[in-house]
Parts: sequence; C-alpha cells; structure tokens
Amino acid sequence: MKNFIVKTLANAGALGVATWLISGITLPGGSAWREALSLILVALVFGLVNWLVKPVVKVLSFPLFILTLGLITLVVNALMLLLTSWLAGKLSLDFHVHGFWTAVLGGLIISVVSWALAMALPDDE
Repeated sequence: MKNFIVKTLANAGALGVATWLISGITLPGGSAWREALSLILVALVFGLVNWLVKPVVKVLSFPLFILTLGLITLVVNALMLLLTSWLAGKLSLDFHVHGFWTAVLGGLIISVVSWALAMALPDDE
C-alpha cells in the first residue's frame, strides 16, 4: 500500500512539473488545494492507464521496440499521456495535453521526474 502511495505521489509531482514546464499541458484550477487534488486524481488515472493499457501496448509493439532499439518508448509514453488526458476529460478533470509532440516531451519529462521522485521518496523495501 505504501508503494502505491509513493508511486502516486511521484506521478502527481511529475505531472505537476510537466504542467509547469510545458505550456501545451494544462491543469487549470483555482486554489492550490484544488490543483493539488486534481493532480492526485490525474496521477491515479495515469497510474491506472500505465498499469492496464501500457503492458498490452508494449507486447503488441514488441517488434518495434527491437527495431528502434527502445526509442518507441517515447511514442508509447506519449500515447499513454494522451489517453490519460482523454480519460481526464471524460471524468471532468481539468487536465489537457494539446498535441502529440507536446505529449512526447511531456512523457519524457514525466518519466524522468517520476523516476527521480520515486528514488527520493521512501518505499516498502
């Protein structure tokens, strides 16, 4: 359970950094509490997408992983971020990613920041 909370907080922090650095990723909100709650809810959706959809996409695109020496990971991460944006819209969360190349850059930033935060935050191990 603690590992789940750490990963969710790391994803929320990474999504927050991405919305701060990239103008094409928006999280409109009023107060800081509302924005923090929105980030945590979007992080939950993002974690669910990465847990359910990403492994299926990785298996189906395995030949592309070999062919591109893993660079297709950037595209897969971008697609997961776009899917999260679409689901957030369906769930009435104010999180939007505008465009594929914005999603590629956002996916790269989110991957690096969430990895760094997961290393810094304590977990079960």
